[in-house]
Amino acid sequence: MSRGKLTQIITACTVVAVVAIVLFSVRPWERTPSGDIHTLTTVVSPSGAGSVSPASGEYEHGVQVTLTASPASGYTFDYWAGGASGSSNPVTITMTSDKAIAAHFAPAVREVRDWHDLHAIRDNLSGNYILMNDLDSTTPGYAELAGNSANGDKGWQPIGASDAPFTGSFDGQGHEIRDLVIDRPDEDYVGLFAHVAWTHPVKNVGAIENVGVVNARVTGHGRVGALAGHSAGVVSNSYSACSVTGMGWFAGGLVGYGDGCLVTGCYSTGSVTGTYYVGGLVGRMAGTRTLREGVVIRCYSTGIIAGATRVGGLVGATHGDVNVSDCYFDGSVTGRRWLGGLVAENYGGTLSNSYSVGRVTGGEFVGGLLASNLWGTITNCYSSGAVSGESPVGGLVGKDDHGTVGNSFWNIQTSGQDASDGGTGKTSTEMMRLATFIDTATEGLDEPWDIVAVAPGERDDDSTWNIVDGQSYPFLSWQPAA
Repeated sequence: MSRGKLTQIITACTVVAVVAIVLFSVRPWERTPSGDIHTLTTVVSPSGAGSVSPASGEYEHGVQVTLTASPASGYTFDYWAGGASGSSNPVTITMTSDKAIAAHFAPAVREVRDWHDLHAIRDNLSGNYILMNDLDSTTPGYAELAGNSANGDKGWQPIGASDAPFTGSFDGQGHEIRDLVIDRPDEDYVGLFAHVAWTHPVKNVGAIENVGVVNARVTGHGRVGALAGHSAGVVSNSYSACSVTGMGWFAGGLVGYGDGCLVTGCYSTGSVTGTYYVGGLVGRMAGTRTLREGVVIRCYSTGIIAGATRVGGLVGATHGDVNVSDCYFDGSVTGRRWLGGLVAENYGGTLSNSYSVGRVTGGEFVGGLLASNLWGTITNCYSSGAVSGESPVGGLVGKDDHGTVGNSFWNIQTSGQDASDGGTGKTSTEMMRLATFIDTATEGLDEPWDIVAVAPGERDDDSTWNIVDGQSYPFLSWQPAA
């Protein structure tokens, strides 16, 4: 081998050795393709509900970071989302890439045990509350907060206000609030809660559930209800058994004015007296298609309801996109104009699978189920109570104007009315026959009665309506036994 060739071989080996040393020291196979630094970003939801430590930063590949969520006053940590998951706190993550992590917090649940606790709700109107026991005249705080002489003889000060609504949650857990006194005849937004609402755009929705207002005396001017003067939130599984008086507009046994409100599984058995828009459960329910629908479902009223204009056994009036379904009334309605056993005036709403067996007595525009139906839809309903008044008056509907009334009936004997502006009149015997209500689909209405016959004392929960054939009027399968 020539000296030149040997030199070339030695040089090549030297280069290989140098490269090997460099590679071993640098170890590129241990480096990430995009570099060894990753960015951690953390956020808090909702804003201001707490903090995360560390908040953010840059970390080498493979480094473990322990994150700790710290709730602000009135909140509790809920869960992690994004680059971390679960509810463990603190949580440890490994930085193998850029990560964005959200810490979610929830309002803390606060217990209400006496009138002082109930009064303190106004200090945090977006909080979550649970009622731990009944409240009555023997509970601490009653005399100075909820009795006759409280607040300058005005009684209870409603929680919230028209411009500061309650947007949290209140769960009564089946307990009752008793002996409440509110005497504010010159004030609007009157009730246990003044204003239950949702914010715009929707962030929180005020919700009240599982509570009864019993043996209370509630008096206000406008927007008056035992539970809420005004509600644009949710009221469920709640009831009132007390007297409600409204000196002006909108008085209801449970809610004075419902604005895109959901009322479900509720009832009222007390008396309601008002002037304009008076209802056994809700004084007036409004809804619009651009915001949210007003809904009253699986509710009833059995009280004495009296007023001047637009007085209904369940709802004084509906306006816009409102749905009243699976409801009934069994009481009495009296007034001057626009009086209905279930609803006085239905303006563009829908009434379905509902009935009234209550007495309706008044002047103009009187109906056993509905006084006036303007551009609304009535389907699968009936009425059987006594109806008396001046023209227009109807056994089922007093006056229908551009609306639809289908698959609906009234008793021509018990109502004392042989005419109605919509619906079909039947005798008492016919009103107790299953055959009257089956196969009754009206053209343009594709839902016939969902009704089955049952034995006395039994229920078929799979059907909307039950009937003891030949012995009873149709009744809703969910309703309490007589």
